[in-house]
Amino acid sequence: MLQPRSIQSSMGLKDKIFSMDYVLVISIFILGIISMFAMYSTDGGEFKYHTNSHILRFFVFFVCFFVASLIKIRFWHDQSYLIYILFFLLLLGVKYFGLTSSGSKRWLDLYVMNLQPSELMKVGLILFLAKYYHRLPVDSMNSIRYLVIPLVALVAPLLLVATQPDLGTTILIAAGGIVVAWLAGVKVKFFAISGLILITLLPVAVSFLKPYQKSRILTFLNPERDPLGAGYQIIQSKIAIGSGGLFGKGFLNGSQSYLDYLPEKHTDFIFTLFSEEFGFSGSLFILILYSIIISRIIKIGNQTRSNFGKLYCYSFATAFFIYVVVNMMMVLGLLPIVGSPLPIMSYGGSSMMAIMFGLGIVMSCKIYKDIPVN
Repeated sequence: MLQPRSIQSSMGLKDKIFSMDYVLVISIFILGIISMFAMYSTDGGEFKYHTNSHILRFFVFFVCFFVASLIKIRFWHDQSYLIYILFFLLLLGVKYFGLTSSGSKRWLDLYVMNLQPSELMKVGLILFLAKYYHRLPVDSMNSIRYLVIPLVALVAPLLLVATQPDLGTTILIAAGGIVVAWLAGVKVKFFAISGLILITLLPVAVSFLKPYQKSRILTFLNPERDPLGAGYQIIQSKIAIGSGGLFGKGFLNGSQSYLDYLPEKHTDFIFTLFSEEFGFSGSLFILILYSIIISRIIKIGNQTRSNFGKLYCYSFATAFFIYVVVNMMMVLGLLPIVGSPLPIMSYGGSSMMAIMFGLGIVMSCKIYKDIPVN
């Protein structure tokens, strides 16, 4: 009988490809194709910059997803700390060499693309904490001594991202880190204490918010306070979604989107455009696709033998769910506009890269599910 290491060494490329979760692969691909049609619509039914760039990025990162999935899960485990450090250094690079746009310094110019390292840190932090908690004894999990390292690993990138400023990504990175710690077994009392401290410091935190961030919060509470200014985008978003009805207005027939009533429709508000054109039924189909992707990630977590793989998959699935929910609640006016892209659907190379990278590691857990990670 072959031992786990023998199984790993005997797997050829064909075996690895056939070991993939093709329900997950097909769901990702379908979502990517839908995003291309949506991007084509944002460009007015023409192959312009956003459409061409999005199509190229999806296929490039889809290939990267396959490459990452073929790499042994042991490699991702062993290099987790190094990957985190690399992403953290990129964040530091943004602080000193980053590009400034609309008052925010979030990107690094890599010539072939503008990279937003904060998107990569969403995955990097999950990797780091999954490895850290992988072999930590249960009785040490809630020791103050062993909470210092994950706390520093969480807070350090948050401070860098918050000063860019990018409140939305800061919250999403924090959510990912908290999810890993919670799933690993850190007691709820530590999260409760942290929450109370944050509530206490809330007045201080508000004083550090930029004027546009304060305006977004006030607009969320009452969009009609400035319907032609700060509240314009969310009002138009709700009108577009509501006007889609059950089956939508049809491809390229969305008046709110097609007539440029809705700003930034190719990025955070891509779901709004899709909902107007394909209605409730189209939106439900997108939700089903996301549900399938999340459920398959959880299933892979159930199948893998390594605690590292389980913790990574469960955490990434939960974080992925949070990304989707935050974006959809944002465009529906149920959350303030915080700049949260819809995974795979929204325009943005860094977001697409991070999500595909994260999904590639998930698939690596599937291919090497019988291989224990020490």
